[in-house]
Amino acid sequence: MSIAVTGSTGHLGRRVIAGLKGATDTPIVALARDPAKGADLGVEVRAFDYDSSGTLAPALEGVETLLLISGSELGERSRQHRAVIEAAKEAGVGRVVYTSVLHAPTSTLALAPEHRETEAALAESGLAHTLLRNGWYTENYAPAVSTAMEHGAVFGAAGRGRISSATRDDFAAAAVAALTRPETEGQVFELAGDESWTMDDLAAELTRQTQREIPYRDMSVEEYAGLLQQSGMPEGMAGMIAGMDAEIARGVLHDDSGDLSRLIGRPTTRLSDWVAAQLS
Repeated sequence: MSIAVTGSTGHLGRRVIAGLKGATDTPIVALARDPAKGADLGVEVRAFDYDSSGTLAPALEGVETLLLISGSELGERSRQHRAVIEAAKEAGVGRVVYTSVLHAPTSTLALAPEHRETEAALAESGLAHTLLRNGWYTENYAPAVSTAMEHGAVFGAAGRGRISSATRDDFAAAAVAALTRPETEGQVFELAGDESWTMDDLAAELTRQTQREIPYRDMSVEEYAGLLQQSGMPEGMAGMIAGMDAEIARGVLHDDSGDLSRLIGRPTTRLSDWVAAQLS
């Protein structure tokens, strides 16, 4: 029996595969839409396309534990995830670990409904499962750092909302822990960084490390969406990102449960350390 990882050639999936290789002797299967992209992973790679439902169950043959990394196609994910869950049940998968979103039942983020629907589908399936409700990736702010270096300011519409972010490495370590510890079955983890920060804090950290005065320019949602469009972002995406900033201002990404650091057995990556890595 093996551990399988969907989205294995993505940023998170690659980190999970690498972590599993050092954490378990259980065979690992990388599931990828384009198996050729996984040739360098060093594990068995199987074709796995969320939109080819008839091929999903055969690809899960012999899989005991499945990590379902949420898809990237907004608006399609509920359907795609349900197809994977149905295939997992058909293939006799023992447990599904799913990367949901922080505080999924109550989150007002635009992407939360699809996660709620997937969690419901898992509950309805009868499959044993573990929910990893991932907070914000600190890497989401890499473009903000690049913009600040070019234009001398951090821009956004998040007000003074606190963000309990963590890095992809932190979240990957949590997935590895959940996949390799059977006792996590049936548990729900609200995963967020130990440290919460505001956009002002990000600007202050950039100021400290670069010794340049870099302020945070808080904007209205409309102004921020317009700025993102000017930078080349499509109108719909710009509106969604600016709208999520408005939810961040209301505290939707703050969490002080400590679930993540307890699960991975170490503190989460500090904002200052991440900024230093970005600037280097």
